[in-house]
Amino acid sequence: MQHSTIPLLIIDFGSQVTKLIARRVRESGIYCEIIPYQNITTDFIQNARPQGIILSGSPASVVNEGPLMPEAVLKSGLPILGICYGQQLLVHSLGGKVEGSDHKEFGRAFLTLAEDSPILPQLWKENKKAEVWMSHGDRVTSIPKDFKVIAHSDGAPFAFIANEDKQYYGVQFHPEVVHTPEGAELIQNFTHKICAIEANWSMDTYLEQAIVDIREKVGDKKVICGLSGGVDSSVTAILIHKAIKEQLTCVFVDTGLMRLNEAENVVSLFRDHYKINLIHIQAEDLFLSRLKSVNDPEEKRKIIGATFIDIFEKEAKKIKDAEFLAQGTLYPDVIESVSLSGNEAVTIKSHHNVGGLPERMNLKLLEPLRELFKDEVRDLGRTLGMDDAFISRHPFPGPGLGVRILGAVDKQKADILRQADAVFIEEIQKAGLYNEIWQAFAVLLPVKTVGVMGDGRTYDYVCALRAVTSIDGMTADFYPFEAQFLGKVTNRIINEVRGINRVTYDYTSKPPGTIEWE
Repeated sequence: MQHSTIPLLIIDFGSQVTKLIARRVRESGIYCEIIPYQNITTDFIQNARPQGIILSGSPASVVNEGPLMPEAVLKSGLPILGICYGQQLLVHSLGGKVEGSDHKEFGRAFLTLAEDSPILPQLWKENKKAEVWMSHGDRVTSIPKDFKVIAHSDGAPFAFIANEDKQYYGVQFHPEVVHTPEGAELIQNFTHKICAIEANWSMDTYLEQAIVDIREKVGDKKVICGLSGGVDSSVTAILIHKAIKEQLTCVFVDTGLMRLNEAENVVSLFRDHYKINLIHIQAEDLFLSRLKSVNDPEEKRKIIGATFIDIFEKEAKKIKDAEFLAQGTLYPDVIESVSLSGNEAVTIKSHHNVGGLPERMNLKLLEPLRELFKDEVRDLGRTLGMDDAFISRHPFPGPGLGVRILGAVDKQKADILRQADAVFIEEIQKAGLYNEIWQAFAVLLPVKTVGVMGDGRTYDYVCALRAVTSIDGMTADFYPFEAQFLGKVTNRIINEVRGINRVTYDYTSKPPGTIEWE
């Protein structure tokens, strides 16, 4: 979708949580975009016509020659909210002082409110105290002329400052993270009350405009979509089909590395229910033959990706007059592909394994979800009428079970893992825990152990169970199942899945571990 205006600009100075600012703003019904600070010019602001600006945090230091404030920001006359580094940069640019501090603050802190302000959450006004999340080494030691202190903490005497006349606000803490309980309300007060931006961003309006944009861009040409069966590619396909009907053809490559009954469900959903042109390629034998005796996880990923591309390209070339390749690229992928030099990477990070295909096949890209976060994609799927049970499914890696079978991959191991994984997910759903968990799955380990079943000795594989909670997958905590639940799942797997005689549970958080094992 092309936007003639961007109601709110988020200027990125390299913080790992800048994306969370955008999510909070969009959750309140306002469209915004994240722009690297080097891209901010007077012309850019005049063309975007924003009503407000948020300055992100940064791992850099104002004291040690970190990124500077773009001149166009202060010249714009717009309301500004500076967060952490953004506050320090605002202060530094307006004649205040920022210094390194021996009293650093990392983690939970408590503010004492000193002044009233329209930007404050209601609970803060009532209690005169506020719980926030800090993460800073430098701190403001002197504020510019005409600023006042709204709140302070033990480690930050200028934790919250404002120039109400110019509508400049600076906070040393991070209101965008969930650890600041009323942080979302503070950001909403800035966008709605201070900037007076109309809250008209919704999936209904996005859907209407997306359909118009797709029809305008595609015209009477044909579109090919690589359908993985995951949420992103599925929403992409259904959205495009709603716009251009039979001009869309989906290619579904069955790698043999999907979850139990997943391939059959994908074919039934898209071919039978949605009546979408679907080419179903059953390629299990080819994938498994190429993976035979391959143990290294990176080599497995490369083999799976290259094989997918070979098959997809061969089938897609049979579709005459196709000019577009549809991909489920999301906004975080786009953000990650833009460096702080402001230059877009050579290739936008691709969804699943279709990377490189546009160039190889001389196709134009169609990415109707590239402005959306994952939770917004789910909302769009619901707006399109997709079943919530499908939309709310846990993430699944592009290489599928290929990276959940540690060591060499073969059909026997894939079948064993599919069954164990299905039992685990079924029990999670029966316990009503599925939507509390970001991702849950089973892993087949490349070791066997001795066991006893009945009067006989067994020598079978070990299965590890993994379940985590997360907001965006960047960090994650293990899910604290009760021992009784894990015991029930273990008993079912060992009794129902031939080939496994021992089950473990992974208690590792991210970091230091990763969510997937490979």
